[in-house]
Amino acid sequence: MLDDFLLRAALAGLGVALAAAPLGCFVVWRRMAYFGDATSHAALLGVALALATDLPVLAGVLLVALAMALLVSGLSGRQISADALLGVLAHAALALGLVAVSLLPGQRVDLSSYLFGEILAVSWRDVALIWGGALAVLALLVWRWSALLAATLSPDLAQASGGHPRREQLILTLALALTVAVALKVVGALLIAAMLVIPAAAARPFARNPEAMALWAVLMGGIAALGGLAASWRYDTPTGPSIVTCAAILFILSSGVAPLLRRRG
Repeated sequence: MLDDFLLRAALAGLGVALAAAPLGCFVVWRRMAYFGDATSHAALLGVALALATDLPVLAGVLLVALAMALLVSGLSGRQISADALLGVLAHAALALGLVAVSLLPGQRVDLSSYLFGEILAVSWRDVALIWGGALAVLALLVWRWSALLAATLSPDLAQASGGHPRREQLILTLALALTVAVALKVVGALLIAAMLVIPAAAARPFARNPEAMALWAVLMGGIAALGGLAASWRYDTPTGPSIVTCAAILFILSSGVAPLLRRRG
């Protein structure tokens, strides 16, 4: 039973890393970390919607996360700055989600599991949903990789050559919403954005091209997931925060090791 229990948690963590890491590269390149914050914080509203309407939690979170990501995408670049938009939407979504869940009649909800994740309680059905969502995100990124990369590096040049940067932005928005939905149970609403940004940032010093950075980010995310799970089991610490802490340690190490390797090379 114990081995099965740990295997499910490990597979769930690896599935989230597989989805979040390459998507996080685009988040880093486009400097759109605020998308991750606002979308992941809105996940609690999705939980409230699902509980109020008897929808599956995954469906409720996906609907609200997609709506929030589209809202942030549509409003960014207008009169209000991106930072101000983050301050309003991300924190307002989190507060509204907490209030909405507390007002549900006849529902007793463990908010900590949605805020910080509950990877140790995932079932085989959860693992299948996480891997299904992760593979869908990965397939979407592989399919649109060249167009996404062109729209990210030079939107004007991509448009001049017949591309559609706005469409690629919407594809990233869809992938982000799906990643938030499948990652909620593993690392929680407060930590999803960290798993998008930190492995990609840790991979950046080692990468010589975008494809290498995506592969390094998957490796960093996988190590963080397994390392955080092992640390949580060994020291009895919260698993979601332990995974993010492990990712942060990898970022610190990569920031110090990569310059040394470049000097020796």
